[in-house]
Amino acid sequence: MPTVTAQGKTIQCEAGANLRRVLLAHGVDLYNGQAALINCRGIGTCGTCAVEIEGEISAANWKDKTRRSLPPHDPARNLRLACQTRVLGDITVTKYDGFWGQGMQPVWSAE
Repeated sequence: MPTVTAQGKTIQCEAGANLRRVLLAHGVDLYNGQAALINCRGIGTCGTCAVEIEGEISAANWKDKTRRSLPPHDPARNLRLACQTRVLGDITVTKYDGFWGQGMQPVWSAE
């Protein structure tokens, strides 16, 4: 079973599990500020669940690529939408500031 490390928590999940669902089910603060209330609930259109991930995950699908190609995101940046990402192996997750998680300062990291 893969291990997800985020916001000081270590979580085991099934291979192929949706990262957004795993994080929210374990009380990880995935959204910054009002994005917790105003988000697309996992359909991949808002971009507020953007996180940096190290480890084995699914390839970015068209929803993830498309949303991250639009401002305020930068497609060259190493971020992914948690709602469109499948956990395939052990990963660590970092969340950045900014409404969409597009900032440069970490809000929380794996530790």
